[in-house]
Amino acid sequence: MELQDELKGMSEAAFGELANRHRGELRAHCYRMLGSFADAEDLVQDTLVKAWRARESFQGRSSLRSWLYRIATNACLDFLDSRKQRVSCGVVTSSEPELGPQPHVPWLQPFPDRYLDEVAPDARLASRERLELGYLVALQCLPPKQRAALICCDVLEWSAKETAEALSLSVPAVNAALQRARESLGNEQETGVRKPLGSADTEQERSLLARYVKATEEVDMPGLTALLREDLRCSMPPQPERTLGRDASIKAWVEGGFGSPGLRDFRCLLTRANGRPAVAVYRRPDGESKYVPMALDVVFIEGEQVREIMTFDLSAVVDSFGLPREL
Repeated sequence: MELQDELKGMSEAAFGELANRHRGELRAHCYRMLGSFADAEDLVQDTLVKAWRARESFQGRSSLRSWLYRIATNACLDFLDSRKQRVSCGVVTSSEPELGPQPHVPWLQPFPDRYLDEVAPDARLASRERLELGYLVALQCLPPKQRAALICCDVLEWSAKETAEALSLSVPAVNAALQRARESLGNEQETGVRKPLGSADTEQERSLLARYVKATEEVDMPGLTALLREDLRCSMPPQPERTLGRDASIKAWVEGGFGSPGLRDFRCLLTRANGRPAVAVYRRPDGESKYVPMALDVVFIEGEQVREIMTFDLSAVVDSFGLPREL
């Protein structure tokens, strides 16, 4: 029996089990489209519901996987169309002249690496590479249709014809959108995003992270400073501010209260986000016995030092990372 015929007589539970095999890939796909992990989770669920309701329309001209991707892509485009302020990222002028104009994506959230286990092994490496935070920021700076065309062609490796059918566009329109998208991503000065560096779980990396955790927990500013590149870059989405330089970053942390009452007793847990090591920082408020979520530092390592830190609100993502709500 052909799959399209099987789907028509399939129970909702059986269909859910079949479609759920692709949930991991669909989650990563929606995340690339939207830049928000929470929104991606919602859109994956929306995709599976829509697929169940439209199962009789599946004609078998493509695989079930491609059909689900098509539904997910259009669900994301509909989502973006309903939220015009989320169509593309803004640009902010940094207080550091050396940084120049910087893309600002206030809805950006980190992607927990633990969900990559749900992606098929043969697609896992590509998924990890295409979840780089710099790449995600650059994608959000593209108009939705360009973004979708780029992801379908360059990530999913669909042909222009397949992409055109999925997006209800002509092949020339897809090729034009794809060309503009590639030009935008290739212009690093225009997007403010640098090419990603490779990251591996090595003994050197583990040693550096152990020292980073120790210095943070002990509020050891000299120890922390020694781990940072002189040209360190720091950002804290959704805040638009960027900091360039180790000394400027240390100064900003101290002025922000690091080491002051209420911000001097920390505990850290290691995790991974977007293919990078990440440090979940918990703080114990004065007079309290429990440590509460404070920050998730996604750490970009180059050589034996940290060259960039992107800090997110840990309390907003603690559940998605499977981390405790208190220590």
